[in-house]
Amino acid sequence: MEPAVLKALNAARDERRAVAVVTDLGDGRDRVVSEDDAIPGELGAAIAEAFRSGKAAPVSVSGRDFFINVHLPPVRMVIVGAVHISQALAPMASAAGFHPEIIDPRTAFATPERFAGIELSADWPEMVLAQRPLDRWCALVALTHDPKIDDHPIRAALEAECFYVGALGSRKTHGRRIERLIAAGADPDAVSRIRGPIGLPIGASTPAEIGVSILAEIIGERRKSRSAPV
Repeated sequence: MEPAVLKALNAARDERRAVAVVTDLGDGRDRVVSEDDAIPGELGAAIAEAFRSGKAAPVSVSGRDFFINVHLPPVRMVIVGAVHISQALAPMASAAGFHPEIIDPRTAFATPERFAGIELSADWPEMVLAQRPLDRWCALVALTHDPKIDDHPIRAALEAECFYVGALGSRKTHGRRIERLIAAGADPDAVSRIRGPIGLPIGASTPAEIGVSILAEIIGERRKSRSAPV
């Protein structure tokens, strides 16, 4: 691999950007393509599909053979609220290839015993996210029902263009949440992206079932809207 290509890959990794190395199999030349680069035609479509799937693939375009190798940032699932649903969701998310993180300033809930093996921060989301900012490779799941805890990370997720933003609560609760966020200065168009009530409508009632519905919704959103690896 050429030093310039390796340097570009290292920079993309550090900046949590998606890139692909497109190799012309005819002459062996590599070029690094960003997720946001506009590549026309069949090659561009193949690169877009590689970003979506997260899988390397060969492709033939107009008699020329290429190999597309994608390099994608790990997907973070930031779960606000160390609740029963989180206890079910976090290990399932990990098994599905996400990197789950729990944030909850309520130290009675945010204990290592309840979340063994899961990254856990018993602090306010404002403090945690200042150190580990959200980006579009993140899914934000707000589960506390407490505006003092949930609202800031929801706004941060919208501003960071996280590929998924969901919040627990009834339609009435979600309506009040939208009103608060808009009154606090959030973009109404961005607020409309929040999934609330959270999760696919599968009739879930137990914490584990709700966790399944949330994870399924996140996977579906990730697959249809952004290139984030699972």
